[in-house]
Amino acid sequence: MRELLLTLCVTAAVTYLLTGPVRKFAIIAGAMPPIRDRDVHREPTPRLGGIAMFGGLCAGLITADHLNRLSQTVFSNGGFDVKALVAGASIMWIIGVLDDKWGVDALVKLGGQMVAAGVMVYKGMTVLWLPVPGIGTVVMPQMWGTVVTVLLVVISVNAVNFIDGLDGLAAGMVCIAGCAFFVYAYRLWYGYSVPDAAPAALFAVVLVGMCLGFLPHNFHPARIFMGDSGSMTIGLILSVCMISITGRVDPDVITSLNNQSQTLATRAMVPVYIPILLPLTVLAIPLADLLLAVVRRTWAGKSPFAADKQHLHHRLLHLGHSHSRAVLIMYFWAALLAFGTVAFAVQNTAAIAVRVAMGLCVLGIALLLMPRFQPHFPELTQRFLPPRYRRTAKVREVLTDETVKKIEEAANSLSSADEDLLRKIGSGATPSGRHSGVSGHNDR
Repeated sequence: MRELLLTLCVTAAVTYLLTGPVRKFAIIAGAMPPIRDRDVHREPTPRLGGIAMFGGLCAGLITADHLNRLSQTVFSNGGFDVKALVAGASIMWIIGVLDDKWGVDALVKLGGQMVAAGVMVYKGMTVLWLPVPGIGTVVMPQMWGTVVTVLLVVISVNAVNFIDGLDGLAAGMVCIAGCAFFVYAYRLWYGYSVPDAAPAALFAVVLVGMCLGFLPHNFHPARIFMGDSGSMTIGLILSVCMISITGRVDPDVITSLNNQSQTLATRAMVPVYIPILLPLTVLAIPLADLLLAVVRRTWAGKSPFAADKQHLHHRLLHLGHSHSRAVLIMYFWAALLAFGTVAFAVQNTAAIAVRVAMGLCVLGIALLLMPRFQPHFPELTQRFLPPRYRRTAKVREVLTDETVKKIEEAANSLSSADEDLLRKIGSGATPSGRHSGVSGHNDR
């Protein structure tokens, strides 16, 4: 556990420290696309945050390679899981950087995602078997294992890319998913003495570190976006966590540890099904939003790929929730679904801890749905926060969300005379007479 904690801290620290220079580089490189109609931010924000996240990934893996326990379990026998991850993440990261700077066609990105998944399959990262309830363990033929692996990668990458619509939303939800994956991967590793689950535990720790290091720069108001270079990379790592356990952990090893009764053996098989259920529960909200968006656009006679402002996070904003409140609501829902699924795989003390976490998630959702509740950082943490997140007493008393909303409504309700005056000022029009030594009368 100490080695995993050290890897987490190194990954988060490197990602955090690299994000500032990467932001300056993105501004200089011009990776600041104009604001689109469906965007919720109001000023151009640099992208390419995935560069810092990729640096954190490399730093975390290098650190783990120099630690005794992780080196003996994860990097033994050539460490083909790590090599497959690095190869696939590198391809995905390069495609994302090109898209953040110059823009890449959707079909080209889809092809690149499939190529990255194919390279990982070539390196040995593939699904070997699937536990099917009522049937047992089904050994996957090589062709079908490749198809399932590519499908998992493509779905995971696009699902994460799809939820990257609000400041801090994608990084936070993937961080929650990584924590849930780590809980049950670590239990398989030590609770069931399955060393094949060690790579998934390491990848989950590195994924959580990347997200934690990037989130301070990405919380609302975001100073930098992760872009496709970040969202596709963490989406691929999330899929690798699924594939690593599903394709490496033999279900017979788990069930053979408990041969007292069929009931206990069936209960022992529950952790094996979690790699299949957990991604669905974590990504249930964005996947449902994606399905509704396709149906909504098709029903209106539009293309399924046509952008609009009717996504789930847009609807939360339209209901009156602030930006931060909408993100926190989705955080708590994701945590409730993810750790609720993991609760089926843990027992005794771990089960109590997971249930307490679920209770806190329910409490958080209830508080956020109260209109008078305003989420903010505690007073004791104010001095440790960046200046843009600090709120003085006067600001908290005067600039509440309701006050800001009234100011925005007043600014949007200008009279026709005021709008005409603003147009003249913005166009540089001057009154007749002399201005800067030039006559305002027509020479003709």
